[in-house]
Amino acid sequence: MILQALTRYYEDLLAQGKIDAPGWAPAKISFALYLDETGELTQVVPMSEEVTIGRKTVIQPCLISLPVGAEKTSNSHLMSNFLWEDSGHFLGIDQKGNAQRGKVAFSSASKLHHTILDGVDSPIARAILSFFDTWKPECAVEHPALVSQIEDITTGGNLLFRVEGRYPQEDTAIQKAWQQYWEKAGEKAVWMQCLVTGKYHQEIARTHHKIKGSPKYGFQTMGNSLVSFNNDSELSYGHEQNFNAPVGKYAAFAYTAALNHLLADKENVQTIGDTTVICWAEGAEDIYQTFGVAALFGGGKAGLSDDDLRAALKRLANGLPCDDLGIDPNRPFYILGLAPNAARLSVRFFLRDSFGALMKNVNDHYERMEIVRPAYEKFTYLPLWALLRETVNLNSRDKVPSPSMAGATARAIFSGGRYPASLLETTMLRIRAERHITWGRAAIIKAYYLKNPHEDCPKEVLTVSLNEASTDTAYTLGRLFSVYEAVQQAANPGINATIKDKYFNSAAAMPASIFPVLNNLYQKHLRKLEGGQRVYYDKQVMALKGILGESYPARMTLAQQGAFDLGYYHQTQKRFTKKEEENNV
Repeated sequence: MILQALTRYYEDLLAQGKIDAPGWAPAKISFALYLDETGELTQVVPMSEEVTIGRKTVIQPCLISLPVGAEKTSNSHLMSNFLWEDSGHFLGIDQKGNAQRGKVAFSSASKLHHTILDGVDSPIARAILSFFDTWKPECAVEHPALVSQIEDITTGGNLLFRVEGRYPQEDTAIQKAWQQYWEKAGEKAVWMQCLVTGKYHQEIARTHHKIKGSPKYGFQTMGNSLVSFNNDSELSYGHEQNFNAPVGKYAAFAYTAALNHLLADKENVQTIGDTTVICWAEGAEDIYQTFGVAALFGGGKAGLSDDDLRAALKRLANGLPCDDLGIDPNRPFYILGLAPNAARLSVRFFLRDSFGALMKNVNDHYERMEIVRPAYEKFTYLPLWALLRETVNLNSRDKVPSPSMAGATARAIFSGGRYPASLLETTMLRIRAERHITWGRAAIIKAYYLKNPHEDCPKEVLTVSLNEASTDTAYTLGRLFSVYEAVQQAANPGINATIKDKYFNSAAAMPASIFPVLNNLYQKHLRKLEGGQRVYYDKQVMALKGILGESYPARMTLAQQGAFDLGYYHQTQKRFTKKEEENNV
């Protein structure tokens, strides 16, 4: 399914001219080797371009469409790319100073170019072949065109040829020669039915091209494989390598090209823990990908404000088109989560549904997460990365959420499934460790128990704002704790540490032991207040005690502690909201 979807996406991109044709791929080029018509090297010219990444503008090697590179191994010097390579293959100068290795690499490049270009009626082809025939690797470092830039040239950047003002990849005869070579079946070709396209008598790819993602997210510099077989235990019926899962040469190229195209789009690639998330729609229209990423991860990438984005999201959730954005809710949409694992990629999740159905799941998640928020919060709704941030200690060195929890949470949101228990557990752990219930943590508790119902955290406490009509014991205890804290703060203005710092965790877990202590403290604090203020708070406490009765639970379950936390949060936000209203009068 994944390979089929990516192959279709490649074909959609190809039809729109957004991706290279089969046998071609973007390559990073750092230098151009200028040759005259005889193949003599005349000069070496740096090739770079300004690229904007986020808010920064950086200088990077030029990205040029060239013949697809060879799948190299540890013996990469024995293989060569066509028309572009490193200094070892084109100049015989090994990056590590190994003269013999450089000589072998140059010989492999020369052999490949002769194989493809011999007999090609093109002055450019003849000049390139003449270069390989006359170049002396042992004298390369002393060549006048190289001396001044030798260190830069040999640092690992790729080189390509330019002959008499023209690039060889632009020459029609050379293009044709390469295409014939690339499409030609090898001597040991295996012909089978392609599992991706379903076509019979297809040349099966022995190996697939590497998937190139950012090393920052765990991808190997040389790339990772999505499909590969190299252990005896993985082989069957005498088949070697990828003949165990026959994918045609075309399909292998198409799906890897499409996946690399998606991963190269830095604006729309997101990470969740150790998982890299990409998405796309059938038809390859950018708006679906852009809107989907903005809806899932925030950021206003669709050119919409948060309010406009939510409005469009709700329309899609109701199955209505967004004509102003050109979005059809019935368009098939895909979300793929990949996690690098040594040289291979692990598929964390893969979801396919209509765009409207997936956006409905996302919208439902945001509605479950909706809860009264402090005025200082910059988000109107919590994007996924911010939600996961609530589960980590921001003062620790490693601020990355648990990979398995992050992946499971993302999958639950996208699919509309139950949230993982680890999401609640890590959130509660942070609350207990910091004795602080943020907007995001309160929202997580609310959303979790709305999706994963539990009798100890009833729906009556899972409200957007304070439910004064609730008679739930745990919720009311949380409210009472908030009032006790407010009385202490009123009695001791500017106090640094409140009862929350000392008693919050034990009050949530063992209220029968702690609330008598809190009540005694409350009485002492109350006596310090003026008459009107004293009456105001005492009425609140008496009303809450009337709901609770005479006895408190000895212990509370995790779900009851969640209700306690929500009661505390709601009551506290009610207090702050009232203060803000009074200040605005």
